[in-house]
Amino acid sequence: MGSMPSIRTMSSDAIERVAFVSLGCPKNLVDSEKMLGLLANDGLKLVNEDEAPDAIVVNTCGFLEASKDESLEVIRDALERKKRGDLKRVVVAGCLVQRHRAKILEWAPGIDALIGVFDRDHIIDAVRGSTVVRETLGEDGVRPGYWISSNALLAATARGIPTVGLTVQGKDGRGIGYFEGDENRIRLTPRHWAYLRVSEGCNQRCSFCTIPSIRGKMRSKTKDAIANEARMLLNDGVFELNLIGQDTTSWGMDIGDESGLVGMLEKLDSVVQEVGGGWVRLMYAYPSNFTPAMMDAIARLSSVVKYIDMPLQHATNRMLNLMRRNVTAEHQENIVQELRERIPGMSIRTTLITGHPGETEADHEALCAFVERSQFDAMGVFRYSCEDGTPSGTMHADPALRVSEEDSKRREGELMELQQSIAFENALFVAEQRSEFDVLIDGPARGATKGRATTGVNQATSMYTGRAYHQAPSIDGITHVLSREPLAAGELVRCTVVDSDGYDLVAQPSDDLDPTIRLPVIK
Repeated sequence: MGSMPSIRTMSSDAIERVAFVSLGCPKNLVDSEKMLGLLANDGLKLVNEDEAPDAIVVNTCGFLEASKDESLEVIRDALERKKRGDLKRVVVAGCLVQRHRAKILEWAPGIDALIGVFDRDHIIDAVRGSTVVRETLGEDGVRPGYWISSNALLAATARGIPTVGLTVQGKDGRGIGYFEGDENRIRLTPRHWAYLRVSEGCNQRCSFCTIPSIRGKMRSKTKDAIANEARMLLNDGVFELNLIGQDTTSWGMDIGDESGLVGMLEKLDSVVQEVGGGWVRLMYAYPSNFTPAMMDAIARLSSVVKYIDMPLQHATNRMLNLMRRNVTAEHQENIVQELRERIPGMSIRTTLITGHPGETEADHEALCAFVERSQFDAMGVFRYSCEDGTPSGTMHADPALRVSEEDSKRREGELMELQQSIAFENALFVAEQRSEFDVLIDGPARGATKGRATTGVNQATSMYTGRAYHQAPSIDGITHVLSREPLAAGELVRCTVVDSDGYDLVAQPSDDLDPTIRLPVIK
């Protein structure tokens, strides 16, 4: 990038009100929250889409073909509003911009500014109408402002951050690291839980994945930066910290922090204890570098919930090799077994891919058998999506390796049907045992204020939704709580499970079930 070009303000009406649409994964949501914080700090008023905004920012997802289509649909809707005179500016940011910067203006002409994943600090310029004067634009032509660094090292250099001796991929622990910072964001999650990004990018080379080409190589935040951000979130009312990244298992390797994930979890645990307690939940763990020491850290650190999200993708060595997962089927099965043996009550969530090029019926049957043996607490299945520029995309072009859409859909259905039976049976067992859990209340149940008829539950109740330690927000099942007393979002309530409802649990505060009459002690 070199030195930053000069800035010219485009002739346009002043922008005062901004709406924001955030698409895609939790990492993208954190980007949106950070940009919202920058915009609000600059004096712009943040409004909903239906509250007459002057500008709309669409933070896009471009990971899969379906997410690209969704992003373009939202962008085109915004551009239509602009044509009608309902908007002054349409700004597009995120992964779709980074991945398809050469094509996006052809797909959606009329965009006023583009922001790549390494340049979100330019969101104010993009929204207010500043644009970069570039030699290629011509003397009179006004073109969309765009800030799209090709990688993190160039973005750091453009911001005056010393990069001599550092690398993009963090080889030998000399990576640039995550330098942007996610503090002072306006959170889009409820007050009592938040995502805490510990790293960005990925050094794995899975054959189906576009993330390294979009988000770049692995870049860890420093341990102190993570601790400071965690402290700010906890002091702001957060109880549950959900740790996210593309590969949280490999945290610290790129910046030479030899304490690794274990050291980072220990640091977070101490921060949580300082402020009086909370939950730390590990998401996006990668199996190849996952160690017994990491399992032991989850077991012994009191604030780290006994839960892990670990995408395994498949279960035969043949398919894992085709996917370039750098792990064996035996190693993955051993991880699942060891987690359950070392950590009583351990909850394991995974995701799988079906219909990847080269997958045979035998591979699929082996995957189903693996799911049956593993008894995952939660599981998602994705049908393979062919992505240009990936090794799997090249395989998909070979008719001999391509799996038909019909077979992919059938295999997806069979896997999900199997997991549904496992999950329903497990939920029913928990209810039959009348298990007790601490439940983090998310709020009143939508569309209902009174509890339904449930065996053993007093009818004079109000219904709330919440989650136990084994239920991550937005992706797992929930716990319906029927309480005689009002409950508040963010409250941690000891509950007894009295019933199940498919993937979900039905519970009642244990105090509501205790017939003991408590009298005040008179001294």
